[in-house]
Amino acid sequence: MKLHGTMRIEKNQLYIGGVSVKTLAEEFGTPLYIFDEENLINRATSFQHYFRSNQFSTTIYYAAKALSNLYVFGLIRELGLSVDVVSEGELYTAVKAGIAPEKICLHGNNKLPRELMMALNYRVGRIIIDHPTEFSLLSDLCRERQQKIDVLLRINPGIQATTHEYIQTTTDDSKFGMNTADPDIFALIQKIDADPYLDLKGVHCHIGSQILDKNFFVEEAEAILSFVRQVKTKLNINMSEVNLGGGFGVYYTAEDNPFDLPEFLTEYISVIEKLIEKYDLNINTISIEPGRSLINDSGSILYTVGSVKYPLQGRPYVFIDGGMTDNIRPVLYAAEYEAGLANRMNDQPDDIYRVAGKCCESGDVLIQEVALPRPKTGDLLIVPATGAYTYAMSSNYNRIPKPAVVFVNKGKTALAVKREDYEDLIRNDMPYTS
Repeated sequence: MKLHGTMRIEKNQLYIGGVSVKTLAEEFGTPLYIFDEENLINRATSFQHYFRSNQFSTTIYYAAKALSNLYVFGLIRELGLSVDVVSEGELYTAVKAGIAPEKICLHGNNKLPRELMMALNYRVGRIIIDHPTEFSLLSDLCRERQQKIDVLLRINPGIQATTHEYIQTTTDDSKFGMNTADPDIFALIQKIDADPYLDLKGVHCHIGSQILDKNFFVEEAEAILSFVRQVKTKLNINMSEVNLGGGFGVYYTAEDNPFDLPEFLTEYISVIEKLIEKYDLNINTISIEPGRSLINDSGSILYTVGSVKYPLQGRPYVFIDGGMTDNIRPVLYAAEYEAGLANRMNDQPDDIYRVAGKCCESGDVLIQEVALPRPKTGDLLIVPATGAYTYAMSSNYNRIPKPAVVFVNKGKTALAVKREDYEDLIRNDMPYTS
């Protein structure tokens, strides 16, 4: 198991942020989401430091869908990052956490009228228009309110990045954005640009997630800035802003080979600068939206082992006290992870095991193959690199309460989300009455 961030082993025990994982289990229980705050800060700072240019300003939007709560938004606020939200719940939470509305952008493929109204009430910095119907809806709302708003248009250049099909977002049949090959796209841009209440700043694109080949991002920058040049040439509309999204891949297992982030960001800036010069564009802002690549390495999920079961065929099962309710990604995407016994980190593996959850589903298997020393009842099993899209996608399936979320930093702990109890499970239920 690879150690991430501040993880270290001392006397056979795993420590994160200077705190023994065993101590965390005793204080907060398991399953438990653990976040290495120092590592998160370092990654955010790296994005801010290396994605900079002398030719244009840069904005780092934290993609809130990776993990949203008051604590993480508060930390993002203190770090000076902006926030990208895709729902009224994310928007509400970000504002409650003190994120300045002008540092928030709202996007999504089917923004509800009430979500657009909320964004207008808060006066968010950007709304990203996805398609013509949404443009009409937003235009009507702004006209009724006599309110102006800055907007981007989400476009789709048809780049099929190598990643899981569910997280490719610029294929020709994608549900996101307007395809740049669509002949109607220029007419839509003209309408948005002419709207007295919408200030069209530029375009937005996101080619997908967990992309490990940096050449796809170079291809994206070429395609998007070339398109901005077409708009300038055909329509005489000068766009000043481009949001290139995110999707930078991260390490989950030894099969993943993510590119060096500081090196890539420096190269990326250079590529963008040359393309802006090549196409003679008046771009003053370039934005990106790291979510997974910002927070994933900082998160781990800690479980308690219940038992080991040897079926008639196949690998033995290690049963844990969590499962697909706290990490749906293995079932949803066939995502793969590493794992270790946090209280026996130096013990040598004796077999290959499957790690299975307690949900009443045959598919509730978190890890299909992992080498471990024979687990014992009460051992602590840790799954690292689980900071993104785990708690965010968690559920109460089988009426299982959601785990707590704790941040650790320099020997101190901070409870970010308390563990649900049984009363939380029924808080919105209405009793039967005859």
